[in-house]
Amino acid sequence: MNKILISACLLGENVRYDGSNSRVASDFLLQWQQEGRILSTCPEMAGGLPVPRIPAEIDMGNAEAVLQGKSAILRKDGGDVTDAYLNGAEKTLALCMQHNIRVAILKEGSPSCGVVCVNDGSFSGHKIEGQGVTARLLSRHGISVFSEGQISQAASRLSELETSYG
Repeated sequence: MNKILISACLLGENVRYDGSNSRVASDFLLQWQQEGRILSTCPEMAGGLPVPRIPAEIDMGNAEAVLQGKSAILRKDGGDVTDAYLNGAEKTLALCMQHNIRVAILKEGSPSCGVVCVNDGSFSGHKIEGQGVTARLLSRHGISVFSEGQISQAASRLSELETSYG
């Protein structure tokens, strides 16, 4: 039985930058919890950031550039938190590798976990197409990443993997 990685905030843990959570109600999540499949993490906390914390965004919204050392993740006050985000992404990847996780459900819009979109780096609330650094790193390593709005697709992918690989 395959495990699945889920952003801790989606499970109701108060780990978001403002100390809140983004709990999602889902029959799939409930089933997976009952089956003991879920591993939760907050990459930002794993990287050493506190709760609450000053909001941060990817400069120009390009996670791949951050992973290549060509861009940064900056706090609203201008502080550079790139190293913490990269550290959290690496720890999250290591957790996935340790538990052979092939599917992750991550918090959309987050500079760590965004799957389809992130803020553009201007702190204006403007979203652009792109991934957070953790989502991008996991994707690079063949892990299928989904947002909280794509839980049924994640369930389908998990089923495909279990049918294909047992």
